[in-house]
Amino acid sequence: MDWLERAAKLRQWTGNGTRAPHKPLLFLYALGRFQEDAEAELRYSAVEADLGRLLAEYGPAHRTTPAYPFHHLVSDGVWEVRTDRGDGSPGNRVRELRASGAAGRLVPELRTALRREPSLLGRMARVLLDLHFPPSLHGELCEAVGLELELAETGTLTAVRRRRDRRMRESVLTAYEYQCAFCGYDGMIGAVPVGLEAAHVRWWAFDGPDEVDNGVCLCALHHKLFDKGVLGVGDGQLILVSRDFVGRSAAAREHVVALAGRALLGPQPGTPAIAASHRAWHARQVFHGEPRPAATA
Repeated sequence: MDWLERAAKLRQWTGNGTRAPHKPLLFLYALGRFQEDAEAELRYSAVEADLGRLLAEYGPAHRTTPAYPFHHLVSDGVWEVRTDRGDGSPGNRVRELRASGAAGRLVPELRTALRREPSLLGRMARVLLDLHFPPSLHGELCEAVGLELELAETGTLTAVRRRRDRRMRESVLTAYEYQCAFCGYDGMIGAVPVGLEAAHVRWWAFDGPDEVDNGVCLCALHHKLFDKGVLGVGDGQLILVSRDFVGRSAAAREHVVALAGRALLGPQPGTPAIAASHRAWHARQVFHGEPRPAATA
């Protein structure tokens, strides 16, 4: 059975360029949860909120209930649903899925194939990402569904004991009240943040924990500059700007150089600030050169 072909040919509504990423989002979520626990079932009532957030952030402009892909993905031969009454989905109505205790997971044949060939998971995920989402969203989407894509593609994930906490992003964004800690950007579409990301200070790949005191809410621009070592966080939670950074435009001066010496915006009272040990690691391992003096008004 060609599982990659099945992933590539999910039955979806098409026409006039209409996007319908509902099934791919659920499929990616299910692959991420399989990495976490290959035997776990996903009870609809427990994952409804997660799926709703994914659809709101990465789905089309018109709202769709998570019940739709939860029921209809069964028809593609990769997903099964059972209820307290037995096998089979009760339909695509939210009330029925909740009341019947509906739970879904990957079909047994696919679970067996993923255990036998661990790299298949990464290749299936890559097909779903490439066909339905732009490359700029792949990283954050994998983080949102708890999917370790690079490790999955090499088939080495089973040797890795640490698991990312897929709820870290929401915890960090909440701690910083949905605004970039460097510039204050707080854009949203409706109630969904746009262009805001949870940055690890000490990188996860280098034993950085998925904890609020190792995270900071940044806009996409400042997240990239933070990870490139242009920006950092020093003593007193003050923003550092590298002397090595060169930007002659008014935009570069306003959005980067002028940040030197400013205090971080957040986190909100009662929430831990970035731990000194994580700041120190970033300063040693990521930040470039020496910091500029504080910007003058």
